Amino acid sequence: MYKRILLKLSGESLMGSKQYGIDEVRLSEYAQQIKEIADKGIQIGIVIGGGNIFRGLSGAGKGFDRVKGDQMGMLATTINALGLSSALQSIGQKARVLTAINMFPIGEQYSKWRAIELMEQGEIAILAGGTGCPYFTTDTGSALRGIEIEADVMLKGTRVDGIYTADPEKDPTATKFDKITYDEIYQKGLKVMDLTATTLCRDNKLPIIVFNMDKPGNLVKVMNGENIGTLVYEK
Repeated sequence: MYKRILLKLSGESLMGSKQYGIDEVRLSEYAQQIKEIADKGIQIGIVIGGGNIFRGLSGAGKGFDRVKGDQMGMLATTINALGLSSALQSIGQKARVLTAINMFPIGEQYSKWRAIELMEQGEIAILAGGTGCPYFTTDTGSALRGIEIEADVMLKGTRVDGIYTADPEKDPTATKFDKITYDEIYQKGLKVMDLTATTLCRDNKLPIIVFNMDKPGNLVKVMNGENIGTLVYEK
């Protein structure tokens, strides 16, 4: 059992059955799963993407200035963080939003020590705003935050149940890896996360477990050591 985790959630997954924004049912399912492991004493930091609202890179392709587009993406992650904190608080789980850039009173400004202090007190630290800098993805933000808060593992919750030889939603012959090294990800050209995020995790020996967060109960199964995702590790 891990003592402290960094959970990376996909913004797109928050859309659930909707085409845009936040699906309240999916948000509630996420909150229930997270509270279930928090009740076991696990310290939890969370980073959420913003792709359900705005993605800076795609915005840049449509004429947005890249820096402004990425800043819009940072705000999108903050909207999702506020939604998740509200959902957690509504079921009795304390949660705090910490932002990479100063957004008081929307959230406290992030610092490693404040995040750890909150987690040690039993609150969930939701770390919004990515890295606070343009040109970095929320995958890189989650890798950075996972290393900073000294997490034992990064759990990357996605729509698929692990890492495959190809995109299983497009290639029915794709096969799943139960575990894979960082070097194998590079060699096979697999797109688990962007290279900056992957390299950060490898160089700082932060293992990653990729799993399907959209299936209720899976987060507890991962924490119990059940083999339902893919472990990425540095051999």
